[in-house]
Parts: sequence; C-alpha cells; structure tokens
Amino acid sequence: MTTDKQAGEPYLRIAHVIKKFAAFTALNDVSIDIDEGEFVCFLGPSGCGKTTLLRAIAGLDIQTNGRIEQGGQDISALPPSERDFGIVFQSYALFPNLTVIRNIAYGLENRKLPRAEIDKRVRELLELVGLTGQEDKYPAQLSGGQQQRVALARALATSPGLLLLDEPLSALDARVRVHLRHEIKQLQNRLGVTTIMVTHDQEEALTMADRIVVMNQGVIEQVGTPMEIYRHPATAFVADFIGKMNFVDGTVAAAGRVKLGEVELSCDTDGMASGAPVQVAVRPEDIIARGVAADEANAFEATVEDLEFLGSSLRVDLAGENLGGQRLTADLSVNLMRELALEPGHGVTVRIPAERIRLYAAGGT
Repeated sequence: MTTDKQAGEPYLRIAHVIKKFAAFTALNDVSIDIDEGEFVCFLGPSGCGKTTLLRAIAGLDIQTNGRIEQGGQDISALPPSERDFGIVFQSYALFPNLTVIRNIAYGLENRKLPRAEIDKRVRELLELVGLTGQEDKYPAQLSGGQQQRVALARALATSPGLLLLDEPLSALDARVRVHLRHEIKQLQNRLGVTTIMVTHDQEEALTMADRIVVMNQGVIEQVGTPMEIYRHPATAFVADFIGKMNFVDGTVAAAGRVKLGEVELSCDTDGMASGAPVQVAVRPEDIIARGVAADEANAFEATVEDLEFLGSSLRVDLAGENLGGQRLTADLSVNLMRELALEPGHGVTVRIPAERIRLYAAGGT
C-alpha cells in the first residue's frame, strides 16, 4: 500500500466511526489517532466494542459511518486484501494440514515471491520467534505457546505496516501468558511495527502498551499511558475497571474538603459544589499505616475487620463508626502487619494522601 502520510500526521487515524448491527450500536462515534511504531491496547469488558473496532480497522467488518486512514490513505471502504496489516486471532487460525514452515510462508506464497526469497524470510522469522528446529512439525504437535509464535510469525511475514492482535494470549495458561507478553513487546520494540492489541486483561494492557484505549459500551472512556490510566482515571468506570479501587460514599464539605461519615479529608474537589454527594475513590495501596500520627493531615482511626493473605502483602478490611458504617480495603505488607501486630478487632491509625483521592459524581459507575 502506498503512503501519502505527511510529517507529523498519525499513522492510523480513526475518525467518528460508528458500527451498527441492526438496531444495536456496537461503536458510537469513536475517534483516535495512533502514531507510527506505537503499541496500543484496546481494553474493556466483553461487549464493549474493542474487537468490533479492530475488525473495522482490518476491513473484516466495515463501519456503518466514519473514516479510517492508514499512512495518509483513506482505507475506509477497502477490502482486507488491499489493506496493509497482519493479524493474529485468539484461536491462532493456523492451517492444521500445513507444517510450521508452510503456515508462515502462506502469505508470501500468495504474493508469488521467488522460492529462495520465501525460504530466506521464513528462516529469519523462525529465528525471530524462537522456533528454529520446529519448521517441519504440524500445529497439533506444538504447544499453545508455540502455536501462538507461528501465528505471530505468519502475521509478520509480509512485513506489514500494522500488526493487529485479537486477544492473542487468552487461550494460554498464566505462566506462558506472562512469558509471551514480554516476548511480544520485545519483538514489537525491535521491529518498530505499529501494533494494536485487543484485550480484556488489564495486567496485559498495563505491562505491554505505550497507550491504553479504555472502552465501554461502544465508546472510548479514556486514552492514556498505563500510568495515566492507573493514577488518574477520568471516569468512575475506568477507576473501577483498572486495578483494585475502593469506592465509598461521601459529601463535599467545602472547597478542597470531602467528608466520609465523620472523617473529613483534604483532596481536590475539582469545583464540585459544597454538599454535593460524591463517590470517593482510593486505591488500597495508597492507604498508609506505617508511622502515622493521629494529628496528621488526612489521618483517622479505623478498626481491622478482616485480613486476606495475598503472599507478599495482606488485604485488610478497615471499618469503624467514624466511617459511617462503610469499609475501606488497604493493601499492607506482611512485615508491616507483624510490626503493628494487627489482627481483626484491633484499631489502627491510617492516612490517605490528598493527591491519592479521586472524586466522582455520585452514581457514576
């Protein structure tokens, strides 16, 4: 595919894309720009529209309205065969009757390239994905992780400008998944190929992506780096979907102050009116229990209600009358728990830094 991309323009531009299936709107006015060489994850729950958007980019499900440009060219109405991408499906979609080498060579053979050129490229890819020596095996003779590597090599064989990954690791067991996501990210860095991965796994997105596109009910809730998405979730949905988050009911006490039960805390109230009901969001790891004095800003007394052992840390349920009957969950290290000798029924003074508190309009999840 020829490119008419101008300097400074995004490599992939998705503009006001709508996709309807009969009366159901799967994508509702979705727009995003993706730069060349970026690794972007479409993240969200089942049915949020992330795979539909990937398929629209590939031309497998043409959008109802909107425009898609790749490399400066309008590809909105092009069939998949005329678009410049490689794709890896969740099921791998390998040809069971073809060997590893023939699976990888398939796209190159369709392009009628010279045999010597095909063989050279396939050998390069086998080495790239760590499958040298496996070339004469059939898919059924390979592990799930090896099959995924074959699918990846086949997608990269034609040196596409865009690599599309549709939940590529979801069928693998946890240990293989962790290993392969590291390998895929390293490979993408080495090749510099613009990559879009669909996943519902927040850990995958946080560890692999340059930017994450969080989707919900056919719209984009937030786009940002993993750190931005985790630390500054734009909506209550994003805060709830990414990582573990406490949500408790509160009231804006005054500018820069919020009240939870009898506890009043400093935080950014972002222009919310005094007296407004809000959801107060705090991550468990942001609740501090070491060396906290009762007179410190944002410190308060709580009672340990329950403990859950998580290995290197403990998840602690905190409650108390001053919290208005609500619970907060804190993640504390095992060493700290020993140091404080905390057990169910024990009191503890904790502190929540003002910059770690997020407020959302009541009923926002």
